[in-house]
Amino acid sequence: MTSNDYSEMLKLPVADLRERIRAGAYRGQTAGFAPGNLQANLAILGDGYAEDFREFCDQNSQPCPLVGVSGRGDPAMPMLGDIDIRTDVPSYNVYRRGELTDTVHDITGLWTDDMVAFALGCSFTFERALSEAGIRMKHIEANKTVPMFRTNIALNPVGPFTGTMVVSMRPISRDQVNLAIEITSRYPHAHGAPVHVGDGEKIGVSDIGAPHWGEPADFGDGDVPVYWACGVTPQNVLSTARPEICITHTPGRMLVTDIPSKQPPMAVV
Repeated sequence: MTSNDYSEMLKLPVADLRERIRAGAYRGQTAGFAPGNLQANLAILGDGYAEDFREFCDQNSQPCPLVGVSGRGDPAMPMLGDIDIRTDVPSYNVYRRGELTDTVHDITGLWTDDMVAFALGCSFTFERALSEAGIRMKHIEANKTVPMFRTNIALNPVGPFTGTMVVSMRPISRDQVNLAIEITSRYPHAHGAPVHVGDGEKIGVSDIGAPHWGEPADFGDGDVPVYWACGVTPQNVLSTARPEICITHTPGRMLVTDIPSKQPPMAVV
């Protein structure tokens, strides 16, 4: 039976979280889960695209910080923990020729022996540190998926992969913005410091109340929008690359790993 009791899931250790997700018993967002553990975005591609995609990540490391890569045809990711990448994400998006065709909770039937899985660091990883510093994470408080936006920030193209960056946005009290920048800069494997603070129109965000993914944010007096690079970026470039099939996480529904959030990326790749 599927359970979407987010408040209950927040209390569980990572092994119990993974057991429920693997069983298909939870399909919701993962912000705030397993505090202190690294969360990861996901992109799965056939071997013919894998080399270019890895280079694309290397050339665009802020939106696409690699924290793990599977072997060809191997759904395990031991560098990130006891992972079966086919079942251990609450929800997957399936793209065919660049078009979103399905959203599913298990990709066992789609997995082939030429697929390679890429795990990319996620900004959910640094949210605990922000909270511990007294910076409110309002989307977690409200059980909302963080808002994400396409921007006009150009990426470095590699092979068929090109396009613009996706960002996540959090309202931060004006007097805490510098603190948020300082804290998140310590997490380069989770997108690091913000790419922009303030007026979103300067980076192509025309309507802050209409995110392309996630849900609109709740602003209080004195809050300013702060934008971080986002691992949904690969989903934004699929329309150009148009692989026969690509599987990603559903935005906001991440892979929760066994890796401590402060561990540097070279230790997990």
